[in-house]
Amino acid sequence: MKIAIIGAGKWGQALYHAYSQNNKVVINSRSQKNIENFVSLDEALSCDYLVMALPAQVVRGWMSENFEDRGQKILVAAKGIETSTGAFLNEVYGEFVSLDRLAFISGPSFATEVQKSLPTALKISSLNLNLAQIYADALPDFIKGYVDDDVVGAEVSGAYKNVIAIASGVCDGLELGNNARAALISRGLVEMTRFGEYFGARRDTFLSLGGAGDLFLTASSQLSRNYRVGLGLAHGKSIDEILEELGEVAEGIPTTKALYRIAHKEDIYLPIADEVYKMLEGKDPLVCVKDLLSS
Repeated sequence: MKIAIIGAGKWGQALYHAYSQNNKVVINSRSQKNIENFVSLDEALSCDYLVMALPAQVVRGWMSENFEDRGQKILVAAKGIETSTGAFLNEVYGEFVSLDRLAFISGPSFATEVQKSLPTALKISSLNLNLAQIYADALPDFIKGYVDDDVVGAEVSGAYKNVIAIASGVCDGLELGNNARAALISRGLVEMTRFGEYFGARRDTFLSLGGAGDLFLTASSQLSRNYRVGLGLAHGKSIDEILEELGEVAEGIPTTKALYRIAHKEDIYLPIADEVYKMLEGKDPLVCVKDLLSS
């Protein structure tokens, strides 16, 4: 296969490393990178298979300004919900290509460990199971790929776990203990399942790699950007300070805002996401914990 990675952040470069093991892979990003096989956008878009590793909030603008439909199949590697509209990424990409040409990757996977070729398991979700299997089969030996057709479940779990990771970072930053973190993560799993089922996702998806697997990883390690956002909030830092220290996108922040708006519009009970939103808006984390315990 000839595959083009669009987006050369940490996750894009990790997927470039992974897919390069058994395939011819090129990579492109808005700014020039000193990466082998870095090519022009036109050459990247000429590939039959694309892996889109763009942050969720820039997808619509990038596709409107840059994408040329040449019949390409797309694997979406971002995880998030569009803040301005509340749209899932399958809906955003679906405005530019048919849904049978879209697949979504999820599962517990820190980019740094993928770059080191450490054992990993991922899930590829698509309404077109043949396409999902093509992307899964192209993965290297150190990554076990599974496939399913629950696109909404993959999207919701991949986006929501970042919000719970922020809450978990707050929990640890406040030194509330292992009991509190375990309770938070398990209730977070219930909350994201509730949200996903409302939009038609299957319950068992949230007990899979892309659900519980990715949640447990992201909400319990300082390798997680969103977990570090929570640590920063617990230590009294502003969002601007936290993002400057991170030096990269933390998708949980815009996703939290999107969830807050969707929950209030659709009347969905999301107590953890609600309190994370209020923390991002300046509410004292200790007060948030107290209110969450009494809700």
